[in-house]
Amino acid sequence: MPGLARLRHYPNAWLRQDSLAGVTVAAYLIPQCMAYGELAGVGPVQGLWAILPALLLYTLVGTSPQLSVGPESSTAVMTAVAIAPLAATSATSYPMLASLLACAVGILCLVGYAARLGFLADLLSKPILIGYMAGVAVIMIAGQLSRVSGVPVEAESVVGQLGEFGSHLGLAHGPTVAVAGFVLVFLFAVQAWFPRVPGPLLAVLLATALVAWLGLDQQGVRVVGEIPAGLPRFVVPLASRQEMLQILTAAVGIAIVGYSDNVLTARALAARQHQTIDANQELFALGVANLGGGLMQGFPVSSSASRAAIGDSMGSKSQVYSLAAFGVVLGVLLFLRPLLAMFPTAALGALVIFAATKLVDIPEFVRLRAFRQGDFALALATTVGVLATDLLMGVAIAVGLSVIELFARIARPHDAVMGRVPNIAGLHDVTDWPGATTIPGLVIYRYDAPLFFANAANFQRRALAVIEAEAAPVEWFVINTEAMVEIDITAADMLVELYETLRKQGITLALARVKQDLYAQLKRSGLLELIGTEHIFFTLPSAIDGFHQRHRPSENP
Repeated sequence: MPGLARLRHYPNAWLRQDSLAGVTVAAYLIPQCMAYGELAGVGPVQGLWAILPALLLYTLVGTSPQLSVGPESSTAVMTAVAIAPLAATSATSYPMLASLLACAVGILCLVGYAARLGFLADLLSKPILIGYMAGVAVIMIAGQLSRVSGVPVEAESVVGQLGEFGSHLGLAHGPTVAVAGFVLVFLFAVQAWFPRVPGPLLAVLLATALVAWLGLDQQGVRVVGEIPAGLPRFVVPLASRQEMLQILTAAVGIAIVGYSDNVLTARALAARQHQTIDANQELFALGVANLGGGLMQGFPVSSSASRAAIGDSMGSKSQVYSLAAFGVVLGVLLFLRPLLAMFPTAALGALVIFAATKLVDIPEFVRLRAFRQGDFALALATTVGVLATDLLMGVAIAVGLSVIELFARIARPHDAVMGRVPNIAGLHDVTDWPGATTIPGLVIYRYDAPLFFANAANFQRRALAVIEAEAAPVEWFVINTEAMVEIDITAADMLVELYETLRKQGITLALARVKQDLYAQLKRSGLLELIGTEHIFFTLPSAIDGFHQRHRPSENP
């Protein structure tokens, strides 16, 4: 329980910022989670019920100080898609099936944790994180266009939302636009001139006061409205065996989407604060949050980039902000429902847009482009993929591209002929240093990648080309194996073939900087017997000494 360990050493100086962040996030998540409850098909109050165990449990077992776990749009939609056709033919109630689905997602995540599948998150490189967050920001902004303008937008894709919004601009509602515009200007002004002031919370409170004072709700400005009362109770969801099998199938997809979103958002936010997260522990945390939610009449949950961004923009320092939000939601369900009824949804939409602008890291895009075009292209591809398809597919495309690029670099790596450089110790790439010289008759060849099936033929071709390019006759060809921890059978067979080719030319094949694991593989493949142990060296100087002593009689025949 890493979260509990952090709470035991919580600095009191953080309490003010975490409390303000928690109250502000709660003001946003209450109407948002009610909407996600409707989206999932279980009703608004279940949306609020689902947030309670998620906030509390993730605080105890999660590793991200910024992440906000609870109902989220993609998992809500997937819940509705999975449950609706099943509920139409089932005797089990819709809410019970949704709770069972949450439990199934939780169990799958816990199984993934036990199998230590969190390493899959290592495939998500920094360019992917930067591009992903930029794509999420655009999705967040597009999703709020209707809320901040009053323009009806029914499309679900980003392109469709932007197109529909642009074609219906004439339907914009003036008072709604005014409220949203006031909140945005206020937020950016506070950020620029008073960065320590809790701008988002003040903006929502001021907007609420304006709506009540001017009676804007009577002029068409939408407000949160009545919030249902009541607390969830502990229930173990049950269904038939066939229903459980169908639920389990749907849970696999939701678990993948939920974990991808969870770990991407957590890593991106952690990178901004120079922190780290435990990807495998995040699987455990998501599993516990979903299992707890399912047993408390909830539905599948994941992380919310918008709520996390709002908390981060408020300067949250730890998951205590989630505990503060938990307290507000609990208080609302019990006592404070009338106070939130006049919150204008336009102000909440403007708050999300403000938070989204903080997720687009333009300086990082510029730095990627200056550092390496491939990384910059990968970040752009991730952003485009997220926007053109969906979050999971966009990330899958980006991961596929990064793996292909990595594979290409390993399959066609840099290589070098090594020689001596005047006044510099050691051996170096002769093409990098003017005046570098090789030892006549000796070629020391370095291949800067592990040797395996994808680059074995390339290695052989380039090695023979190096020998052919030498002006002096080659007597020894020494492979510097420092990058070769191990080889596969294809590479071993290729080395045998190279040995035979060189032997016919009167050239001795030797290996230098051989590690113990590689030595054992050479022995098992039979290559060691062909080359001879006298041609296996553990350092480059010993290989050079072996070359110079090649005509001397062996002391150990």
